[in-house]
Parts: sequence; C-alpha cells; structure tokens
Amino acid sequence: QVQLVESGGGLVQAGGSLRLSCTASRIIFSINSMGWYRQAPGKQRELVAIIGSGGSTNYADSVKGRFTISRDNAKNTVYLQMNSLKPEDTAVYYCNVRARRAWFENESDYWGQGTQVTVSS
Repeated sequence: QVQLVESGGGLVQAGGSLRLSCTASRIIFSINSMGWYRQAPGKQRELVAIIGSGGSTNYADSVKGRFTISRDNAKNTVYLQMNSLKPEDTAVYYCNVRARRAWFENESDYWGQGTQVTVSS
C-alpha cells in the first residue's frame, strides 16, 4: 500500500509563509500527478494545486501568485510553498498522489492524513 507522509503545517500570522511536504513511500511502480487539496470547516474539499509527471501545474484561482507547487521525483516528494497567507487559507491540507503500485495495476488515488494550516489575522 502506498503511504503518504505530510509535514509542514502549523500556525502563522497573515502575510507569513509555510512550506508543506508530502513523501510517498512503500510500494510504488510509478507516480503520475501529485497535488494538494484543502478542506475548511463546513466546506467541501477543494483543489489547491496539482503538478503532473512532466511538471505542468494548475492552481486554484484563490492561490495563484501566492502558492507554488513543485516535486522531486527522485524522492517521491511534492512540496507546496505558501506565501502571503491569508486567514481564508486556514484549512486541513491533504496531499494526493495518483500512482501505480505495479506495472500490471491501474492507477489509483492515494491521500495523506492531512495537516492543519491556521492563519491568524
């Protein structure tokens, strides 16, 4: 089973920065996309940013220009650099990886346990 371990969440003042990391381990044959989603209290989970295997990226309009997603394929790790944080960025952030465990298997989505990001005003 693919395991995702997240780190980097915490409490920060508005205007501050945080960097989230997510490393995929255990049995992995290949990784396609890697991304970050978030869920605020009382709201649905939403896409924050995603990066494809070739490096193409896509961002939610609300974070464009402030957040940067990147990946290190050698380490099976995806990062989310968050700058100019706002109170409305407060949420639990989840790492998502679309991967194949073996050459004969289809791709599946895997999720991290979530990390809390709180931005105070």
